Amino acid sequence: MIQHLPHGVEGFMYPNEIELQWSVLIVLYPYITGLVAGAFILASLERVFKVEAVKPTYRLALLTALAFLLVAPLPLQLHLGHPERSIEMYLTPHRSSAMAMFGFVYLWYLMVVLLLEIWLDYRKDIVLMAQSRTGVMKWVYRALTLGSMNISEGARRIDDKMGWLVTVIGIPSAFLLHGYVGFIFGSIKANPWWSTPLMPIVFLFSAIVSGIAAVLVLYMAITRLRRQAIDMRCVDTIAKYLFYAFLIDFSLEMLDLIHRIYEADESFKTLDFMVKTRLYTSQVLVQILAGTVAPILLLALTQVVKLGDLARKRVYGVAGLLTLIGIFAMRWNVVIGGQLFSKSFLGYTSYKLEFATREGLLPAITLMGLPLVILWVLLKLLPPWAGEGAKA
Repeated sequence: MIQHLPHGVEGFMYPNEIELQWSVLIVLYPYITGLVAGAFILASLERVFKVEAVKPTYRLALLTALAFLLVAPLPLQLHLGHPERSIEMYLTPHRSSAMAMFGFVYLWYLMVVLLLEIWLDYRKDIVLMAQSRTGVMKWVYRALTLGSMNISEGARRIDDKMGWLVTVIGIPSAFLLHGYVGFIFGSIKANPWWSTPLMPIVFLFSAIVSGIAAVLVLYMAITRLRRQAIDMRCVDTIAKYLFYAFLIDFSLEMLDLIHRIYEADESFKTLDFMVKTRLYTSQVLVQILAGTVAPILLLALTQVVKLGDLARKRVYGVAGLLTLIGIFAMRWNVVIGGQLFSKSFLGYTSYKLEFATREGLLPAITLMGLPLVILWVLLKLLPPWAGEGAKA
């Protein structure tokens, strides 16, 4: 009796491997958390490492990190069959579960690190706006002061010291936040696509790259919409750090690739076949060529050739957008690509991205747009531009 395989399935697949268990929503999960970690690392350059050139983006980077961090758990919630039960991982923690313990990492970073640093940095502006605003907003800002109305020089010095300390704590916390995501994939030894010691490190540096690129693009776009002049010293410095981080990230990915080629274990032929066929477009064309090589070359061009301000702005904008696309493709290839072949190495399946289902394209687009809406609200509530909160 001849059994007909489902469309898009070749060879031998175990029954539970034909349909992918992790969809595009699980692609968004590491992508969004990466933007959070990278944006915070960029903010720490000014606060801890005293890179004064990036100061115009300091507050914007913090608000960007907060906006994306608030949305980070939502892809997982939509993926769960019973999202209302997710609270149980806090009430009955299971220390041997990597995903359960990530909930505590998330809460630590959100409540202790990010919100506290933003409040300490904005406290003076919040007090001034609570004193100058009227109506509902007056009470909103009074609530945000948390009852602390002292903005004397001594109080501000304490705020600065506490803010510096929180940022110092936040740097390893940001590393832990996204390195933990890479750890979750890298520790799944049943899948040779993910099982590599470099996976947490590659995820971490790609997160730094994506976060820096996101803040760069957002800063240029928002400044343009506000009809203000872009600080070229600032964007030049950000682009330089983006270039350096990208070189490290690309080197690590190439190191991992060379290690796989040299080791050439029993899974190598299957992975090689995947790259040359089903993942050729998403990995070779989008991730490597368009999303990695092209932005590195564009950023390198600005370092070796003296371009005008307008030309550099365009190069930075294109490089930033290509970087964000490339990092998303990397997440796609890891999550989706790692499920397209059988553990038997004898069969291959396919993934069809539907549109209006619970885990389809429409919810994914909505989840990617939601942080931008939240960021718009945060920019209205807590203006990041120097002195603007007090003037408002």
